[in-house]
This record gives sequence, C-alpha cells and structure tokens, in this order.
Amino acid sequence: MPDTSDSHPDIHWPSGFSPEQAHSFCQAQAVVHAPPATAFALLADVPRWPQWVPGITETRAGPLARTYEVLFHGQRFEVFMGEQVAPRRLGWSGVGAGVQVYQAWLLTAVAGGTHAVIANVVRGPAAQSLAAKSPVWAQRLNTLWMAQLKRLSESAPDGVGG
Repeated sequence: MPDTSDSHPDIHWPSGFSPEQAHSFCQAQAVVHAPPATAFALLADVPRWPQWVPGITETRAGPLARTYEVLFHGQRFEVFMGEQVAPRRLGWSGVGAGVQVYQAWLLTAVAGGTHAVIANVVRGPAAQSLAAKSPVWAQRLNTLWMAQLKRLSESAPDGVGG
C-alpha cells in the first residue's frame, strides 16, 4: 500500500481511483513562473504531448471526443481527458495492458506564477510489479512531467502555452 499522507485535499478523484485504492500513488509540486492559463494550455494539448512529455512518442485522436490513443514507452494507452476546468484543474484517465492510471493536475495562481500539483494513482498488475521492482518509478515520472511543464511554461512567449 503506497503512502498517501501527502495527497492534496483539493484533487477530485474518480470512483475507484483514490490514493488509498492505488497500487502506486505519488505527487509532486512546484512553482511555475508563468500564469495558470499557460500551464493549463500545455497540459490540455494532448496532441503535443510527444513533443515534451517524457516517454510519450505518439498520440492519436480517439473515436470519441476527448479520447486519445497514446504510446508511452512503447505501450498503448487509451486516454480520456476527464476533468477540465480551465485554467485550474485537469485530470485524465488511461488504460493500458495491465495498468490503469488517473493523473490529476491542480494549478493555483500565486505571487510570481502558478503553484502546480501533479498526482497519480496507478492500479493493476503492471503497477504492482513496477512498484515492487522500483518503488520510486512513478515519482521520477512526476518529477520529469513537472520539470518539462515548468521549462515550457516559463519559456512560452507572452505567457501563451506553446
């Protein structure tokens, strides 16, 4: 059972995906020196994820609105962009072979930019296996997502995402 003591109280978890129900849970946060709208625009633009999200090499529009097929480290995931409350909240769920994930972002305006929180709940046999072999794998991914979001948001011209 992962440590869920740092779970952010303002994140909306869908049924079945609370941190307490996870095989892997992690969270990261940072201050991004750009407006929330800039960070949100980058996160919500799924077709551009391969350009900046570590491990994602391809995205394709799915058959329904707000659905995508995403290749992550060679594994195919069906992704649904769920919660989208611009420019404050974003959440998506993904299903792949032996794994289900829900990733939530919370973006809050602060002096000098945005306080960004990313949290992941991962479930399934593949998540259990990875957690046993490398307990910090999910935290490393969160740290990479956050570093890339910070870099791109802060370098965006006139506070525009991308």
